[in-house]
Amino acid sequence: MTSIISALIGGGILGLAVVGYLYVNGRITGISGLLAQVLQPKLLVRSSALWFLLGLFVTPFIYQIFVKPEIVIESSPIGLVIAGLLVGFGTRLGSGCTSGHGICGISRLSIRSMMATVTFMLAGIVTVYVIRHIIGVTP
Repeated sequence: MTSIISALIGGGILGLAVVGYLYVNGRITGISGLLAQVLQPKLLVRSSALWFLLGLFVTPFIYQIFVKPEIVIESSPIGLVIAGLLVGFGTRLGSGCTSGHGICGISRLSIRSMMATVTFMLAGIVTVYVIRHIIGVTP
């Protein structure tokens, strides 16, 4: 029951953050888009995106101080880097990331975002199935 409550609270906070960012900045909260903004030379565009991304990075460490984490990542650092690079490639290929399409796009009833999210999810399901059941790699 605790995990359900945690998921509801986390989803609510995420929803508030997305709506708040849209309200304050007039832009959706796609993480790959925010990262692209941070890498642009315009300082005014960069500041809010940088703070939002910094908050995404720092918050789990602050959370870990107060609450014992239930999830432990047992993957190799090299595997995580490779996975991150593949996700980055996918966000460019799909013209957006799971947060932009899955959270913001679906909430705006965007057909394109719904199709992109279904594609992301199917690709993840197939990848896990192939790696665990066909290749035989287990965590």
